[in-house]
Amino acid sequence: MNLPLFIAWRYLFARKSHNVINVLSAISAVGMAIGTAALILILSVYNGFNRIVDENLSDFDPDVRLCAADGSYNLPDSLAAMFGKDPEVAGVCSVLEFEAFVSYGDNRGAARILGTDGDLSLRRGDLKLATVGAGLARSMGINPSFLDPLKLYSPDRVKPFSPANPMASLHLVEVYPEHLISVNAEVDESTVIVPLETAQELFGIGGACSSVDIRLEDSSDRAVRHFVERYSFLEKQGFVLKDKYALHPELYRMMKMEKMAVYLILLFVVLIVALNVFSSLSMLMMEKRGDIGTLQSLGADETVVRRVFVYEGWLISLLGMLAGLVLGVAATLVQQHFGIVRMPGNYLVDAYPVALEFRDVLLSLAGVGLIGFLVAFFSYICNRDN
Repeated sequence: MNLPLFIAWRYLFARKSHNVINVLSAISAVGMAIGTAALILILSVYNGFNRIVDENLSDFDPDVRLCAADGSYNLPDSLAAMFGKDPEVAGVCSVLEFEAFVSYGDNRGAARILGTDGDLSLRRGDLKLATVGAGLARSMGINPSFLDPLKLYSPDRVKPFSPANPMASLHLVEVYPEHLISVNAEVDESTVIVPLETAQELFGIGGACSSVDIRLEDSSDRAVRHFVERYSFLEKQGFVLKDKYALHPELYRMMKMEKMAVYLILLFVVLIVALNVFSSLSMLMMEKRGDIGTLQSLGADETVVRRVFVYEGWLISLLGMLAGLVLGVAATLVQQHFGIVRMPGNYLVDAYPVALEFRDVLLSLAGVGLIGFLVAFFSYICNRDN
């Protein structure tokens, strides 16, 4: 039996001569419980919002994108054919992306043109159709119900620019808006999707392709990472394979930094609450001064005495942490399955999204447990000579 732990456990539930010690210990445990529950719940809310962002991006972005390392537009057709034969690939398409000038009626602006040979219902005989971002359509007054064409302009990349006749140096393609798309602000405000051959005609180079987009049967992070590693030999041939984290590095970096900042702020709050352990342990050491002398007379050294009171303070924190673990996990699961707390206003979801992750639970327990131990240890160091 661990003697210091046994004595600390007895002290924890034994009657104290000063009732304020019990009150401070209870306040400390409750505070640690609330802090632990808040850590788990708020980190789960961040996971929920991040998952919504991730799902919105995955609706539009591929699982893996192959492009030339030098940014050229001449990807060989054999690459798309090679990926199409892979049993792990659910779909593959060639994409041409570039900036162009657009006009619709009296409205003008810039847009990102995405040409793709995927099945987006953009073909109706010889009629050239387009899918337009909802934000761009709203700003330019584009309506798929109207018969007015959307005019796309792009500089001729072969002929030299003619100052005398600037329009002769531009390629013009007229397309008819057929659908509106709403994914996120970046896509909605600037994107026009057209068939690949229409984009190549506007771009002025036949067979041009800026990337090959790949959808996998299994789109989990592990499957995507394995797929990228399997085709890493393409990097030696001048190509780059990008997953969602490489396609949006700033966004995912910001999401991680925000979550880490919230975690550290909540840990600081837990640290402030844990200072109550310092007070209760200080008073307990004053009350048990006679017991300390008895232990030392029986041969207990400084290490045994220190462990008794460090364990005592740590047990207060751990009991609160375990209560907070149950409370936080239960609240998260209830919100996840029943959506008790509703979102105000009009959003993509009606209730606050939450997603419980085992890693966050471990991080919360590790942080709270470490704070409890450090506060108990330094409390003994500061009061051992009193």
